[in-house]
Amino acid sequence: MNTQSTTNTKMNMKSTGTQSEPNSNAVANTGKTVTSTLGNTAAGLANTAGGVIGAASRGLGETVSSATGNTGRPVGEGMANLGTGVEDTVAQGAKGVKKAGEWKDPTK
Repeated sequence: MNTQSTTNTKMNMKSTGTQSEPNSNAVANTGKTVTSTLGNTAAGLANTAGGVIGAASRGLGETVSSATGNTGRPVGEGMANLGTGVEDTVAQGAKGVKKAGEWKDPTK
């Protein structure tokens, strides 16, 4: 084995004092990168969907309130509040997915 091969082999081994264990850190880092990318993508898509639902329901609620006046205002406000609640819930879920993808505790 030439000097360059020996150096490369040593660099790819775990630094525990022995050179018989392969470096699992590279595998873990690759796994973290993949799950982080997937988590961030899922969280972004969820936030987009939640934002669309929230905006649409608020717009629809405002339309109902405007078109019906005082009579339909409680219904329109209820629709708007429901959409905002859905949007907030999805945002919290997406935040947890993103943290899990980053290998962080999603409850904190």
